[in-house]
Amino acid sequence: MIKNDTWIAQMAQKGMISPFEAQQIRHADDLPVISYGLSSFGYDIRLSPAEFRIFRHIPGTVVDPKNFNPENLEPTKLYTDENGSYFVLPAHSYGLGVALEKLDIPNNVTVVCLGKSTYARCGIIANITPAEAAWKGHLTLEFSNSSSADCRIYANEGVVQLLFFEGEACDTSYEDRKGKYQDQLEKVTLAKV
Repeated sequence: MIKNDTWIAQMAQKGMISPFEAQQIRHADDLPVISYGLSSFGYDIRLSPAEFRIFRHIPGTVVDPKNFNPENLEPTKLYTDENGSYFVLPAHSYGLGVALEKLDIPNNVTVVCLGKSTYARCGIIANITPAEAAWKGHLTLEFSNSSSADCRIYANEGVVQLLFFEGEACDTSYEDRKGKYQDQLEKVTLAKV
């Protein structure tokens, strides 16, 4: 069953989401922001300003998820202007960022992440895997820019919505099987095997 705002707020009080905003935030410091915080049946997390990396082509190489070359990712600059802080994702490119919020998912819940419509309307596709039962850490967030124009992705503002699905507790959680992406820090985590 998908969980509602009351349940999400109660679980956040127990440490499931930190930091936690108990309502949708649409303005910060008297400026409009891409919304983040609690919604009716989800929670919109923010992009951390800590790090954003863009895939770059290195002639003669192939990206290999079993032997990932960190040279294929290039750190990008955080810009700031009157609209806020942002990273630029070039046209037809792919980038990795990290969630500002830290998650601590219960062992009877799996989280699915969906892209926000504000970014979808600009050609940004969020490609994010689920956070399984008992997963902990800062999510690494994946974004594709399918448009023919460069696009800003704002730090400290909403980038994806989390949907929480509860079931019976599983026999073996992500934590129990020592999942390779457990306890991610607030930095981009590269592909692992």
